[in-house]
Amino acid sequence: MKLLSALVPPLLGLALLGLARPGRAEAAAEEDEEEDGVLVLRAASFERALAAHKHLLVEFYAPWCGHCKALAPEYAKAAAQLQADGSGIRLAKVDATEESELAQQFGVRGYPTIKFFKNGDKSSPREYTAGREADDIVNWLKKRTGPAATTLADAAAAEALVDSSEVTVIGLFKDVESEAAKQFLLAAQSIDDIPFGISSSSDVFSKYQLSKDGVVLFKKFDEGRNNFEGDITKENLLNFIKSNQLPLVIEFTEQTAPKIFGGEIKTHILLFLPKSVDDYQEKLDNFKTAAGNFKGKILFIFIDSDHSDNQRILEFFGLKKEECPAVRLITLEEEMTKYKPDSDELTAEKIKEFCDQFLEGKVKPHLMSQDLPDDWDKQPVRVLVGKNFEDVAFDETKNVFVEFYAPWCGHCKQLAPIWDKLGETYKDHENIVIAKMDSTANEVETVKVHSFPTLKFFPAGPGKNVIHYNGERTLEGFQKFLESGGQDGAGDEEDLEDLEADEADETDLEEGEEDQKIHKDEL
Repeated sequence: MKLLSALVPPLLGLALLGLARPGRAEAAAEEDEEEDGVLVLRAASFERALAAHKHLLVEFYAPWCGHCKALAPEYAKAAAQLQADGSGIRLAKVDATEESELAQQFGVRGYPTIKFFKNGDKSSPREYTAGREADDIVNWLKKRTGPAATTLADAAAAEALVDSSEVTVIGLFKDVESEAAKQFLLAAQSIDDIPFGISSSSDVFSKYQLSKDGVVLFKKFDEGRNNFEGDITKENLLNFIKSNQLPLVIEFTEQTAPKIFGGEIKTHILLFLPKSVDDYQEKLDNFKTAAGNFKGKILFIFIDSDHSDNQRILEFFGLKKEECPAVRLITLEEEMTKYKPDSDELTAEKIKEFCDQFLEGKVKPHLMSQDLPDDWDKQPVRVLVGKNFEDVAFDETKNVFVEFYAPWCGHCKQLAPIWDKLGETYKDHENIVIAKMDSTANEVETVKVHSFPTLKFFPAGPGKNVIHYNGERTLEGFQKFLESGGQDGAGDEEDLEDLEADEADETDLEEGEEDQKIHKDEL
């Protein structure tokens, strides 16, 4: 698991503000601080900005954050677009590393965090969760500040709406008070990042060659237009839009990530393909041909495996650049599960066959494993990999305490010396084993790791029992836990998930950019 528009405040309004508050010239100047049409807010100017602007979108960012850097030009573009439209919506940004009290006040725990303030209300700003392209930002804001669907008086208005965005949905109804029209508006209210229009104009019916009530999705890619067929209900319309709003193949970038991971389709197939290869277009076309068979079922994603920003995604799937082109499939349900095709062929037929077999439940999960080091058991802390995990963790004669870590994780680095001391403490114990496993390179079916570090205890005895450690991460805390047989400091899985989720967010906030791994809006 991560933005919007701006209208330059009228000079007259600023002048009146200055007159109304004599002696506040310096404060007024501070409020006017902007970069690329985006207000730059600090603790001293935040309240005034809320009072001055009915609708204010605020990005809390960190200067070192790669996601924030990628967002910046789109955020500025959205601000300019709103200004050109004559909108009163303002975009603003706060450097959360400088204004830490503001960040804390509004629950900022990762970057960028974007919140929408309406009518100066600080108590419950709305979290921005749509895409990170200018159109996404503008459309989301317009939906939040205007009607769910724009009334289109004539064909010119409809054409202008279609031209304004990459994806647009228009409902045409002879009677805009009909039940079908009401269902259309309910669907429009449920989607933040796509503009909707509604019309009863014969001019619009004629332009789009409809003779009866209907809904049309327009898009600036693939086939360009999709006509809805079936009963016009909110649910049917949402399914129709879900199946058609994204390209058959979407490239993974900073901007498209929220669309990919925030969408309804949770089964993704990824093509890792360097743009530099000679047959790049041929392989991409094959992938696109296969994608046409799985609209609404599997999302087809292309990743440029040469791009430096994507190297950690390759690592996540256990791939090296020299192994690309390659295909992997992942499900993003409660548990992320990866799948690998048996064949390395990247023809449309082979990709379709792999997807069909997956949907039929005939493909087994693909679990990564490093090779077992020769000295894996020579140190006080045993080294586990996928290949030896089951044999060690579920040894019925041993109590095994395992840290599942990531090499880049700041919390894991802090824990490392304590874990080493724990290993020293029990290195000669007859039945207690301290171990660790790099979970970015090794996976096991019996343990799903959601964040780092994750600590689990495998008690001696029959059966594959697992106890989740939820206590203090101190040498004393670990010793109490082990001496109590895995009771003092144990927590049920739900408690652990809450703790892990909190710590995952903290890592996004606390770690520098170079120490970041895959963020929440990546895999």
